[in-house]
Amino acid sequence: MQLSEQLAVSAAPKLSVRLARSDKDIRRAQKLRYQVFAKEMGAQLASAAEGIDRDEYDAHCDHLIVEEQHSGKVIGTYRMLPPHKARQLAGLYSEHEFDLAQLAGIRDHIIEVGRSCVHKDYRRGAVIALLWAGLADYVRQQGGHYLAGCASVSLMDGGHQAVSLYRQIEARHLAPPEWRVTPHLSLPLHKVQDNAPAAPIPPLIKGYLRAGAWVCGEPAWDPDFNCADFFMLLPMDKLDKRHQRHFS
Repeated sequence: MQLSEQLAVSAAPKLSVRLARSDKDIRRAQKLRYQVFAKEMGAQLASAAEGIDRDEYDAHCDHLIVEEQHSGKVIGTYRMLPPHKARQLAGLYSEHEFDLAQLAGIRDHIIEVGRSCVHKDYRRGAVIALLWAGLADYVRQQGGHYLAGCASVSLMDGGHQAVSLYRQIEARHLAPPEWRVTPHLSLPLHKVQDNAPAAPIPPLIKGYLRAGAWVCGEPAWDPDFNCADFFMLLPMDKLDKRHQRHFS
């Protein structure tokens, strides 16, 4: 089942969210991803010469975009890989970074989400809320039982924010042992001084945690994207009651 192309959820008169419905829409999302991941975070992208972030998963995914209505500018994006499309591929994107063997029993019910980003001039609650509203509608129509994927934290500060974040998560939001995943390349947590004041939790990860998501173990180190990736898992039946209205 496909999300209606007519989806348009307005958080303010100037912003709306919908699924990309053309190659041009997807390319606009890829340009935003390039600006955030390459220009801001220092990612080394194979598609950098084109001024976009593109990989082999894009053609199989559905893409959510938040637009500024007056200019048509894409200021937020998310991509989603539903189970029926994941089965056409060798594996989930997350498997490049994590061993997901312990999640084998639920793979056919996972909607993998990722590549989420917001333009630096629009990082406020309204855009994040729109992305969540669009994602909620998508999950409902796809019938997914789990949301899963990587949430990234930049390492441009030497890893302090990522380590601080993991220490905060470790105490309250780790998945039960039977839901843990293992990074192929672990972030060397012990090599980063983490005695600085706790860093603020990035808005996207905060949204996951507030909704009831788990972090399924230590973060992976992604040298190409110069970031730490946290594997997030949100069982839909665990969804925080405050958020259930978006998914019903």
